[in-house]
Amino acid sequence: MADSKETPTLPLGGLKIYLSGEIHTDWRDRIIDGAKGLDVTFTGPVTNHAASDDCGVAIMGAEERKFWHDRKGAQLNAIRTRKSIADADIVVVRFGEQYKQWNAAFDAGYAAALGKSLVILHGPDHAHALKEVDAAALAVCEEPEQVVDILRYTLSGELPG
Repeated sequence: MADSKETPTLPLGGLKIYLSGEIHTDWRDRIIDGAKGLDVTFTGPVTNHAASDDCGVAIMGAEERKFWHDRKGAQLNAIRTRKSIADADIVVVRFGEQYKQWNAAFDAGYAAALGKSLVILHGPDHAHALKEVDAAALAVCEEPEQVVDILRYTLSGELPG
């Protein structure tokens, strides 16, 4: 007869979490605040929109054409993004309501190609448009607090409530 005692869940070591996606709401803060006390480290992109857009020309020199201005910034930002996604245990990608986030979709695809555990965060209005991205994810959430619950469960086996 099997022992009726529960096998204890052994705690998992610390996790590195990369928070990708829209920069216009407080979703990152809600996850970081909710995860206080968990053994997690967060990284993410530069969320100062002007600095992110202008970093390339500010560091490497002005460009006459907007295309090259944007390209310098995108390539410089990619140094941080690639390193952070490569080092992450879990990549959380947030798709906001207001703007099309092509960079977020790219980050999700890059993380999936690297075999990273991918958590997608978006409202119900984007479910159809993001169905392929959602299919690559291990979890799809509508609220940042659900991401915190996933982190807690992943680390300790503890369910919410």
